[in-house]
Amino acid sequence: MVHVAVLITLLASLMLSEAQHQPGYCAFYEECGLNPSLEGTLISPIVPCLNYGPARPVSGQHYSRLKQVCPMLDRGEGNTYACCSKNQLSSLEKSLTLSKAVLIRCPSCADNFAHLHCINTCSPNQTLSVNITKVMNVTYLNRTNEAVVAYQAYLSTTFADAAFQSCKNVRIPATGGFAISTMCGRYGAKLCTPQRWYDFQGDSSNGLAPLDIDFRLIKDGDTAGLPKGVVPYNGRALGCNETTPSGGQICSCQDCEYSCPSVPPPPLPPTPFRLLGTDGFLVISIILLCLLTLSFLLYLFVSSWVKSKKAKDEERGKRIGKSKDQNSNNVMQRVIQPSEVTCADRTSLAAQAFLSSQFQNWGTVIATFPFTVLLISAVVVAVLSAGLKSIELTTDPVELWSAPQSRARQEKDFHDIHFTPFFRTNQLILTAPGRKGHIYESLLFGPQNFSGIISKDLIIELLELQNKIQKIEFWSEDLNRTASLKDVCYAPLNPSNPSLTDCAVNSLPQYFQNSLDNINAKVNMTELGETKEVDWRDHLIYCLNSPLSFKDITDLGLSCMADYGAPVFTFLAVGGYNNDDYTSAEALILTFSLNNYVRSNLKFKVALQWETEFLKIVQDYQKNPSANFTFAYMAERSLEDEINRTTAEDIPIFMISYAVIFVYIAVALGEYSSWKRILVDSKFLVGLGGILVVGCSVLSSMGFYSWIGFPSSLVILQVVPFLVLAVGADNIFIFVLEYQRDERKLGETREEQIGRVLGHVAPSMLLCSLSESVCFFLGALSTMPAVKSFALYAALAVLMDFVLQMTAFVALLSLDARRQDRNRCELLCCVSVSTQRPNKPNEGFLLPFMRKYYAPVLLNFYTRIIVMLVFIFMFCASIFLMLNVKVGLDQELAMPQGSYMLDYFKYLYKYFEVGVPVYFVTKRGFNFTNVEGMNAVCSSVGCDQFSMTQKIQYATNHPELSYLAIPANSWVDDFIDWLNPGSKCCRIYTLGPNAGDFCPANISAFLCGRKCMATFPNGVIRPTTEQFNRFLPDFLGNRPDLQCSKGGLGAYDTAVVRDDSGEIIATRFMAYHIPLTNSQEFTAALQKSRVLADDITMDMRKVPGTSPDFEVFPYTVTNVFYEQYLTIVQEGLFNISLCLLPTFVVCCLLLGLDLRSGLLNLLTIIMIVVDTVGVMTLWSIDYNAVSLINLVTAVGISVEFVSHMTRSFALSTKLTHVERAMEATANMGSAVFAGVAMTNLPGILVLAFAKAQLIQIFFFRLNLVITLLGMVHGLIFLPVLLSYFGPGVNKAVILQLQQANRNLEMTSKMKEMYDNVNYEHNEIKQEPHSENKNAPADDGTPSQSIEKEERIGRF
Repeated sequence: MVHVAVLITLLASLMLSEAQHQPGYCAFYEECGLNPSLEGTLISPIVPCLNYGPARPVSGQHYSRLKQVCPMLDRGEGNTYACCSKNQLSSLEKSLTLSKAVLIRCPSCADNFAHLHCINTCSPNQTLSVNITKVMNVTYLNRTNEAVVAYQAYLSTTFADAAFQSCKNVRIPATGGFAISTMCGRYGAKLCTPQRWYDFQGDSSNGLAPLDIDFRLIKDGDTAGLPKGVVPYNGRALGCNETTPSGGQICSCQDCEYSCPSVPPPPLPPTPFRLLGTDGFLVISIILLCLLTLSFLLYLFVSSWVKSKKAKDEERGKRIGKSKDQNSNNVMQRVIQPSEVTCADRTSLAAQAFLSSQFQNWGTVIATFPFTVLLISAVVVAVLSAGLKSIELTTDPVELWSAPQSRARQEKDFHDIHFTPFFRTNQLILTAPGRKGHIYESLLFGPQNFSGIISKDLIIELLELQNKIQKIEFWSEDLNRTASLKDVCYAPLNPSNPSLTDCAVNSLPQYFQNSLDNINAKVNMTELGETKEVDWRDHLIYCLNSPLSFKDITDLGLSCMADYGAPVFTFLAVGGYNNDDYTSAEALILTFSLNNYVRSNLKFKVALQWETEFLKIVQDYQKNPSANFTFAYMAERSLEDEINRTTAEDIPIFMISYAVIFVYIAVALGEYSSWKRILVDSKFLVGLGGILVVGCSVLSSMGFYSWIGFPSSLVILQVVPFLVLAVGADNIFIFVLEYQRDERKLGETREEQIGRVLGHVAPSMLLCSLSESVCFFLGALSTMPAVKSFALYAALAVLMDFVLQMTAFVALLSLDARRQDRNRCELLCCVSVSTQRPNKPNEGFLLPFMRKYYAPVLLNFYTRIIVMLVFIFMFCASIFLMLNVKVGLDQELAMPQGSYMLDYFKYLYKYFEVGVPVYFVTKRGFNFTNVEGMNAVCSSVGCDQFSMTQKIQYATNHPELSYLAIPANSWVDDFIDWLNPGSKCCRIYTLGPNAGDFCPANISAFLCGRKCMATFPNGVIRPTTEQFNRFLPDFLGNRPDLQCSKGGLGAYDTAVVRDDSGEIIATRFMAYHIPLTNSQEFTAALQKSRVLADDITMDMRKVPGTSPDFEVFPYTVTNVFYEQYLTIVQEGLFNISLCLLPTFVVCCLLLGLDLRSGLLNLLTIIMIVVDTVGVMTLWSIDYNAVSLINLVTAVGISVEFVSHMTRSFALSTKLTHVERAMEATANMGSAVFAGVAMTNLPGILVLAFAKAQLIQIFFFRLNLVITLLGMVHGLIFLPVLLSYFGPGVNKAVILQLQQANRNLEMTSKMKEMYDNVNYEHNEIKQEPHSENKNAPADDGTPSQSIEKEERIGRF
């Protein structure tokens, strides 16, 4: 036997050496059986028999078969010769069918691919381009023949390059990638070349090639090294923009760049606004600064000139009885005649008198019956607060920040109803810092750089962690049984009854089907005469570059597909690599995908439970000192959990803040005239009462809205009490300080005094509270749910706070005054002190200080000029900064410091190589079943050049402008390819019980002898409407496999929604964004995708039969959060304008149509808001919905700083503007400083210790800015502004005062006359004691007159 084998080998060698390369001769013919050197192949490796002889003529069925499979060899029946049998043609057709499944989109590419293998297998001049290098004895049908198992194929580079160029851009619609990436081994699409492409086709280790083909690409004219007689094949390869000889049309633009029309690039983003070569907004701000400064200086100059001129007139005696204030304002010291009093002055006086008298009467009644009032107030608060039992807290971020009627919300609802919500992601991103990498000398791939984390031990450790997570089990109350991952996992290829291995788990171990044996597998392999061991590294290199492969090219013979049947794309397995150097990746990625059920579904809670167990395992693993990974992780529930957790953890911070404010109020309200009376004069209970009033107003507001079913949120719980406390504390201070500074009149009761004081201050309190309440009620017109609910709750809370201050707090103050008058101690009411209360009212420290020092310095001539110039500069600078404020809210800011989600976001932005998916969703109204409809959507041969998917493809050519990285998959394209008779995807049973039904590709051709569709002469496959509707369900339910990779199950089964009649009512096409790292990029991506979708919509509506309301829209899970930033600037201007309007209107109305006071009030508040936004830019506070809530709050707090001062100035009767400004600054400014600024600041400073970054940035920083700017504008800028431009003295008040003075003078003269007469009478009668008897009468009248004058002066 040994001798026989040697003889056969010798004869074979002799035959090979004697074989000649000449035209008309074959190198092999007919099939000789299976290649004995191959095992575990994906298709049967049938090899040809060695047969050197002339080419055979073909005729009959043989000719028809050749013409069908290799039409380029057809020379007409009777003139056609070939080197292949009918059996070889059948095997060749089966092999080509696998490739055609992905290449048929481009007819010229498929034709060139078949052209090459037809030449090698069937060419009549086979020996000219084929050189056999290895034969083996093969026994087939009991006959032993010499079979060819390796040969060299010589091709000209002209043909090879042209064929490669025609195929290199052919797409796989399901993935958006290139078909050639599955046909170029480890090189993928980017590194693939003609030589590497042909090498892969000829490599028998890929599981598809039946023998080894060594493709030699020879340049034209280069004969060096060619065997004698060999002529490299130099046929004509078709260009992808050419039609095929059989009538196939040119390839589409998506598959052939040479077919693309001239498409202009998308417009560049608008360039920054520039003037004079620099920032345009800066130039405008500087111009505005100059104009305002010059205008003010001009005003000073004119005022000075007028002052000088009038001074000369006075010296000449032209004008008498005239004086001038520091602002050159003339103050007439003549008597005001009734005819000089304007209607506005009378209206103002009447309004103030009416309000004062009504509040005085009201206050007297409330102070007289304090217990009754407190009881009624408590009952009302209790009834309203009872609604809290049914309070509904909104914690879903979507419900909180996205309006139900907003476009993004409606699009989300449409998507979730028709396609179910986007699956829930649970992910780990793992790194191994400090581990050294190594260079691996691969037999197949050469030297490869492996990073430290791409090591066998870490992959096994990751697999162990993955298996532990996959095996999670827990008891579910909702299912009433033990639940596991398979109950909630996303299983794309077996959604109805998944097992654990059907669950979509994406990780690097999936390249080894999660098998430890596959990871440990190794085998010796010979390549190009070199034998070397190949192991997991060779398999991994191949799979990272060809994740769609069913078999690698190593002798390991392992698949790259995950155990659940789908590919794991590289960017889902590794991260942090450069270009395509995947093995140098710095991170491994492990992702578990769960179905995202609606919240009302029982399995929603099951999914939450699984994620809770997932987090426990991951957190325990992170604490394990033996773990070799440093990693970040997240569950779908993590974002909401962390927000709720930090809110709960920071509640104590808010409580401390409120406690600090309470302590300050209790201490600051005390009089402290003597240490012995400190317990008597303190206002601890009054301060506590004020806090309780605030709390009750908030509870009443929340209870009322709970009664009517309006939801609340944690933002409301945090912000509204703070706002109402700031507003309420100010009113408390103004009221209490005014009472303490007031002296009880002769014969006046305590209750009457409280009523009179309330009459003085309540109009001012009403002005602020009403302005703020109306402001917030108008703010409820906002479309943002969080802003709307905050505005409604705040409006009612402020209104209730005012009502309770006018009732319950007045009653409390009455009770406290009664206690204080009796010298009883606070808290210890039974204990009294002997030290009497001073007769002189207690002004405290602040009022004298501001009267003697602060106001005179502030309103000095030079100080006022400096203040105006500084604030003008601040305003203009803030306008510039405001126009550069950053809009958005990065999601990591919603996390507390130290949250594991912060690490996850950092890892995500650093290591993830692709962005979020974006779906282009179509609504009802488009006919996909006719040819026009298909052509308007698809992107393969015969499709419109500006179809839907083609436009998306054009956009991905400019990712930096469109924010799209990967083109959309297309079920229409894959459905058409699936129907193509050139593949074996769609066939029909011709035998058996299923005859007439759809036959999958993995069923024997004996049972399925008919294709679903006939061959179209032009290669453009388009089903009829009947065929479309019949086969679409089969396509969507067909599981993809090696025989038919175009099956729609998993990729498209949920992408097409049909109603009961079969009409398509919704579809989606998935693309990918580029990696997006901040809210600005997310917002821009949303905007660009909408522009693209709108353009697609308009074109698709032009297709005949399309409904005029048909629409295409982009959907990404993040759209509902970032849509607000498209309109938040306009939304903010609208809301703040609505808030500013009532402050102006209410101020004018309550001051008796005083337009100037209203305008100055409005101007100051605008400046506060503008300056606040300017400081936001400097302090890195982004403008977003949370900022908008605080800016609306800023308007309310600014009213407190401004309106009290404006009213105090407007009603002052001092002679000059400066004196009136001094009086307002001293009297009301001290109360505002103590009540607003000093109440807010301690509480705000406590918030700096909060864990939540949102609270630190948007509550601590922003509220601090608002309070400080409100304080400096209200206590520095506003008094100066009023001293220049404030309204004149109300002449009606002066007239009334002068009339009171005349009455006083007349009374004094009558008294003097009476005293003289009485003196003479007493002299005569010598009654020395009569004067003492008249003493009481002497004191009475002047006291009453003085009281009347003082009452007028207080207006």
